[in-house]
Amino acid sequence: MSPVTTAPTGTQAVDRAARLLTAIVERTGPVSSGELAAASGLAKSTTSRLLLALERNGLVERDDAGAYRPGELFARYGSRTGGLADLAIVARPHLERLGERTGETVNLGVEQSGAVQQVAQVDSPFVLGAANWVGRLVPLHCTALGKVLLAHEAARLPPGRLERLTARTITSRSVLAAELAEVRRRGWAVTDEELEAGLVAVAAPVASESGSVIAALSVTGPTARVGPARVRELAGLCMEEALALSVALGHRPRKEGAA
Repeated sequence: MSPVTTAPTGTQAVDRAARLLTAIVERTGPVSSGELAAASGLAKSTTSRLLLALERNGLVERDDAGAYRPGELFARYGSRTGGLADLAIVARPHLERLGERTGETVNLGVEQSGAVQQVAQVDSPFVLGAANWVGRLVPLHCTALGKVLLAHEAARLPPGRLERLTARTITSRSVLAAELAEVRRRGWAVTDEELEAGLVAVAAPVASESGSVIAALSVTGPTARVGPARVRELAGLCMEEALALSVALGHRPRKEGAA
């Protein structure tokens, strides 16, 4: 099929843009402009022009290689309706950037069935400490992700005894409550060998357009690389990227001094 080169009417332009958007959304991974032009039969210049318009309006975005994927507008809608796939899509570049800045494993987690579900991950380049957590449910009380969700009332502890997973796991509800108050005050949570021996993690909250915390972003590494001094460094980086992700989801943080 030869590329379509005739000047489109307004209705034609909308129809063509919708076809391109549908092709991007239906793909399981990013797709290049050239692939979209070939699949649609549109001229490359027309395809590029329409993609630029879709990108300006948040309907699509480009990855580091320049390929297209669904944009942050889908994630904003998904965050309102519980769409984890959309949330993971818009979070991906933020996870990747945090992973590059820290060199450690980065995860995005949400509350699910009284636990934390890991919905996206960027792996550390190091073998030590690397594990795939995506899809796994982990306890709220002994993970940095879970502590953030609990502290901001995005999750509730299930009834019953708090399970001890290591010698350092907090099993007292009153002690945990005091730590959650500190998490709210300083803006980040930490777990130091509470889930697994030798594993340290920090996490920060991710907010939706309404300002409610809907997820948490974490950085995890082994004690050999993440000592007390580095915990604060990682926490600062984690908070920066969690805020950037929140803004991408439509959140507008209040400025200091605002009423």
